[in-house]
Amino acid sequence: MQRPSPERIYGLRELTRILSLTPKRVAQLRRLDLLRRDSGYTFRDLLALRAASALLDAGASVRQIRDALAALRKQDPKIENPLTEVRLIVDGGRLLAQSDRVRFDPRSGQTVLGLEIVDITKAAEATLTTGLVRPLQPPTEQAEIWFDRASEWDADPVQWENAVEAYRRVIAIDPTYAAAWNNLGLLLHRMGQYDEARTAYTSALEQDHACAEAAYNLGSLDEDAGKVEEAIAHYQRALEIKPDYADAHFNLAAALARSGHGGDATKHWQRYLELDAGSPWARIARAPLDVVEPPEGTRSE
Repeated sequence: MQRPSPERIYGLRELTRILSLTPKRVAQLRRLDLLRRDSGYTFRDLLALRAASALLDAGASVRQIRDALAALRKQDPKIENPLTEVRLIVDGGRLLAQSDRVRFDPRSGQTVLGLEIVDITKAAEATLTTGLVRPLQPPTEQAEIWFDRASEWDADPVQWENAVEAYRRVIAIDPTYAAAWNNLGLLLHRMGQYDEARTAYTSALEQDHACAEAAYNLGSLDEDAGKVEEAIAHYQRALEIKPDYADAHFNLAAALARSGHGGDATKHWQRYLELDAGSPWARIARAPLDVVEPPEGTRSE
């Protein structure tokens, strides 16, 4: 039986180099109790430090971050590390939590509306990472009209209910419309309706076995439900369909690392870097690869 690879542990000096931490930033992270002088750091710690550093770069204060983290832990005691489990952003001097396109104040839980309007170019780029699908050949003109309406509405949380109804209309017209099933699943996923989202993603795959986005989205849903092994299987399926799916390589590598299969994760970190070296996430992907074991039969001096 193959032993799981031991979890990589980083030292403070190594973290400082990987994250390009200045003395001022080190002091700020210590005030957030994220840096300790006498112990090592896991990959999850590295992600938390990177998230906190990004918030500080964006203008958040140490106090804002500390208050937000305390509020999130109070609201949900199951959260172990809010910086890696909840997306925090700076918007107009406020520190907000974001779930997909819904933003809320972490201290009160109150939803914040008035999100920025995303232009067509940015929206198209976003489909590469959100898993949205555009059909190559629409099945009927009427279905495509409703699909276009739904695609416009799903960018606005206020219109999500309308978007869901529009995607359901597409499916009623053409039950084989895999892209509509997938996008419906994404909306339901964002709205916290996990069971219905799973049904939609599964239907997308049933109608189009080559819909790698649906398999990827099922993996994301599994991770949200704490089912890491199931997530790994779905990310693997997405890569069987689309071997160069960069985000699937990234998520699969992270899931494998979390499940104790660091060795298996390595090739997916490497492939992700080959496919998307210019991404802001590339530094995270490189971190587990910084130390490479020497080949058998060699030794270091």
